Amino acid sequence: MRTRRSRCPGLPSTLVLLALLSASCSKVSAPGGPPNPSSAPTADHVRTFLTGANDSLLKLGIAASQAGWVAQNFITDDTEALDSRATQALADAAAKYAKEAVRFDKVDVPADLRRQLDLLKVSLVLATPSDPKASEELTRIVSKMRGTYGKGRWCLDPAKPDVCHNIDDVTRVMATSRNEPELRREWEGWHTISPPMRTDYVRFAELSNAGAKELGFADTGAMWRARYDMPPDAFATELDRLWAQVQPLYLELHAFVRMKLRQKYGDVVPEKGPIPAHLLGNIWAQDWSNIYPLVAPANADAGFSLTDILKHKPVSPLDMVRIGERFYTSLGFAPLPPTFWSRSLFVRPRDRDVVCHASAWDIDAATDVRIKMCIEQTAEDFSTIHHELGHNFYQRAYKDLPVIFRDSANDGFHEAIGDTIALSVTPEYLVRIGLLKAAPDASRDIGLLMTRALEKVAFLPFGLLIDQWRWKVFSGAIKPDQYNAEWWALRLKYQGIAPPSPRGEEFFDPGAKYHVPDNTPYSRYFLADILQFQFHRALAQAAGCTQPLHRCSIYASEEAGKRLNAMLAMGQSKPWPEALNALTGSKEMDASAILDYFAPLKAWLDEQLKGQPVGW
Repeated sequence: MRTRRSRCPGLPSTLVLLALLSASCSKVSAPGGPPNPSSAPTADHVRTFLTGANDSLLKLGIAASQAGWVAQNFITDDTEALDSRATQALADAAAKYAKEAVRFDKVDVPADLRRQLDLLKVSLVLATPSDPKASEELTRIVSKMRGTYGKGRWCLDPAKPDVCHNIDDVTRVMATSRNEPELRREWEGWHTISPPMRTDYVRFAELSNAGAKELGFADTGAMWRARYDMPPDAFATELDRLWAQVQPLYLELHAFVRMKLRQKYGDVVPEKGPIPAHLLGNIWAQDWSNIYPLVAPANADAGFSLTDILKHKPVSPLDMVRIGERFYTSLGFAPLPPTFWSRSLFVRPRDRDVVCHASAWDIDAATDVRIKMCIEQTAEDFSTIHHELGHNFYQRAYKDLPVIFRDSANDGFHEAIGDTIALSVTPEYLVRIGLLKAAPDASRDIGLLMTRALEKVAFLPFGLLIDQWRWKVFSGAIKPDQYNAEWWALRLKYQGIAPPSPRGEEFFDPGAKYHVPDNTPYSRYFLADILQFQFHRALAQAAGCTQPLHRCSIYASEEAGKRLNAMLAMGQSKPWPEALNALTGSKEMDASAILDYFAPLKAWLDEQLKGQPVGW
């Protein structure tokens, strides 16, 4: 399954597969098993091994998906235990295959078989130790931390549990309130859910590293970075290169937002320093869209509110999903199967807790695709639906490949596809589908671009720092007694934000972000933010769009659909530069498309910030 980086109330629910169905699992050796250690392995041994691996990966992957779906839709001790056992079987098998694949390193085999072997070795997000007790303890800790987050709520008055706030409630307050003390209280309240995870996370890092070392990696972070068709250190350098391309735009956006928030909140917001984290409209300060009314350019209102349109039509959650599906079918993709509509979760149940963060599931690695969301009639969820469906259509495009290849070229590709489509949700598109009577003229573009920058550009440094923190935890550069201090040091360095109150080591603020207790790598979301603009620019050109890039929509362009499907159908069968080249004509990731997209906004910010401090 796949999970959205943060959006929907609740939080990534889909991670029970640890990383990807395709690269997980099998508790038993492939038929025929590995070759006898005393004999040299041959190409035939490799074929036998991979046949068994693909079969076992599929079977155990399905079992883990089913257990995960139930556990996150029905949160109880029993479902948590079932999820833990299925996850452990998956992780044990993935580790077993990864270790066995090393035996074939010197065997001469065709390129497609060599790639499957290489992918097995770097496929794990969680490598369980070979010791059964340690392995069981590790998977139990992960499942426990997930459950802690899923059941998380804070209570202003513990004697009144009926008025406690879950993630949905906190999200609404953070998005809509302009009362600084209330925002501070809500922010601090949500961050009380994570301190109980702190001790578990220390042990989790120890056990996770032990498993990674058994596979020949320095630590879990190095294992994660090895998945990108380049050496681990080279991947870190690549992220730095991409960030350097977009950092100047972020710095100007940050400076403008700080200036406007200071006008609203006074000295709570410093003139030159970091922005208080609770004032940006989002629990994690990763998406600033909700504060648009406070920073909106004068005379540049878009002239419409998609959230208001969805509520007043009204457009139900189910209808919102059908609109998203129609975008993909307009490009030439087949409609979603009936089981998608009967088995997905679209609204929060009234009778139970669920881990409700937006997520996309591929239960059987074939046709049983689903999403799980607590959909609300908002522009944010409208975009998130397009994102999650992107996972599902990607999953269907590569379903006929060997199981090991049934994944995206790299995990940033998977995250980028839906967001690429969402960039085509332009005013002109809303007119075409009947949600808007007329598109605003070009004079309103600054407002539209500001809205999108508050989501996309504001996210970029957050997309980097989550894994920067974890890589340092796994490597030992950050010690347990420095967890919180180093977390906030990174948030200051990259985002230019600070907590609203002192945060000592009695807290565990990283755990208030679901992807941390859930052990989901986060660099994929940074890459997705880069790639989606690169994809959009290439697809807009294929669609023949001659307007400014931010006005282009590929809706109903079969040519763009063909180009897109050609890349999706490759799955992970080729290195990601080849997949990127199939869509964009370039083998290098390039953040310049972001600068092209936001060029009018950048010029406008230059004017607004004359004489104003930039940076912190």
